[in-house]
Amino acid sequence: MSDLQHQVKKLKNLKLGGMLETLEIRLKQCQDEHLGYLEFLEFLLEDELQRRANKKLETRVSQAHFEEIKTLETFNFEFNTKIPSRQIMDLATCQFVERKEWVLLIGPVGVGKSHIIQALGHQACRLGYRVLFTRASKMLTDLGGGHADDTWENRLRRYIKPDLLLIDDFAMKELTLKQAEDFYELVNERSHAGSLVLASNRSPKDWYPLFPNPVLAEGILDRVINKAHHVVLTGRSYRTQLKPGQEEQPLPKEVIEV
Repeated sequence: MSDLQHQVKKLKNLKLGGMLETLEIRLKQCQDEHLGYLEFLEFLLEDELQRRANKKLETRVSQAHFEEIKTLETFNFEFNTKIPSRQIMDLATCQFVERKEWVLLIGPVGVGKSHIIQALGHQACRLGYRVLFTRASKMLTDLGGGHADDTWENRLRRYIKPDLLLIDDFAMKELTLKQAEDFYELVNERSHAGSLVLASNRSPKDWYPLFPNPVLAEGILDRVINKAHHVVLTGRSYRTQLKPGQEEQPLPKEVIEV
């Protein structure tokens, strides 16, 4: 067995996969560029750290349950100049997550709310935050099922635990009394636990009639509306550029650096 094979075996035993993947490349690089031992070691350590960071990111993205992997780099802000790109880019720093602040994304069908809400979630994953994405109907159905099998508290805890909860398609239809009560508990718990982003086709002023109990509606919406950054999306539909045979065009100027 050669000396290199001995080192490969040791790297495997130590679970240093990043070093293992690039060992031969780095050896050749150091020989070609006449680099010293410390420089060689620095390259290998950086490779290992990058592999581990990538693995953690993959885990966070998987646990977020995004419907699609969307990023702000692939959202074409130039297609619709009415989109508040500066406000969205500021949110992409995720300082609002650190401060446990909330965000409302409001706009008609097709302007890119689902893309943007998932892209903000992906950016939060990059920065090390725990994220969960869901649609409002799916979440309320899930919580409703918890009343039937006595798992409601455990199910609610799943939506409370992440640093950032993303709820798409909020206020699409009227809520039942039980759904409104469940949503009230969620809002109340998350007001202490962490950040929340809601995406909706309706303006907040149109949410009140969707709740069966006016007092409950006031308690919920007072917390949601007054606590949140409001991002209003207007302009032409982003989906017109996503017809069959067309692909999303990457944003050429605004790029998120990680």
